[in-house]
Amino acid sequence: MTKTPSLTLLILYYSRHGATRKLAEAIAQGVESVAGCDARLRTVPAVSAVSEATEPDIPDTGAPYVEAIDLEQCAGLALGSPTRFGNMASAMKYFWDGTAPQWLSGVLAGKPACVFTSTGSLHGGQESTLLSMMLPLMHHGMLLLGLPYTEAALMSTASGGSPYGASHWAGVNSNQPFTEESRALAVALGRRLAQTAIKLQGST
Repeated sequence: MTKTPSLTLLILYYSRHGATRKLAEAIAQGVESVAGCDARLRTVPAVSAVSEATEPDIPDTGAPYVEAIDLEQCAGLALGSPTRFGNMASAMKYFWDGTAPQWLSGVLAGKPACVFTSTGSLHGGQESTLLSMMLPLMHHGMLLLGLPYTEAALMSTASGGSPYGASHWAGVNSNQPFTEESRALAVALGRRLAQTAIKLQGST
C-alpha cells in the first residue's frame, strides 16, 4: 500500500524577544497533533534603516529563514508577528511586499491560513495587528480561519487570545508568563489549520 504523503503546514513568524516564537511553537504542536500533518517553522530576517546593517545568512537561534519554496510546498499557513503600533512588524511586511511572483502564480490561492501575535501591553493593538496580517493573505487568495467560541478558553483568558487568532500579552520586557490559556488557544488554532487543510485536500 502506498503511504499518503504528509501535508506540510508552514508556520511563518517574526519574533524579537521570544514571545511570538512561543506562540509559533504551540501552533506547531497543534498542527502535529493531527495525523498526516507536519509543521514547518520559518522566520524572516530583521530590517534596518541603517543600510550597512546585515543579518547572518542563517539565524543564530530559532527557525531558518523562509524561502519561496516554503510557500509553494505548504498546504496552509500560520502567520505571526509582534505588534508595532497596531500593525505587523516591518520585517514581516517587507517579506510580503516581495511576494508578487507568488501572487501572480497563485501558489497560495485556496489554501487555509490563520494569524497570531504578541504585544507588550494588554491593549497594545492585538486585534488590529491580526487584521493587518490578514490583508496580504486575502490578496493571495487564502482562506482565513479564526478561533471559534467553542474554544472555552476564549471566554476566560486574561492573557491573550481572540476570535481573530491566537495572541499573547508578553509584557513590556517579555516578563509576562506564557499562560495555559494562551498556549491552549494557540494549539487549538494549529489543530484547526491542519484539520482544515486535510478537508480541503480531500475535496480536490
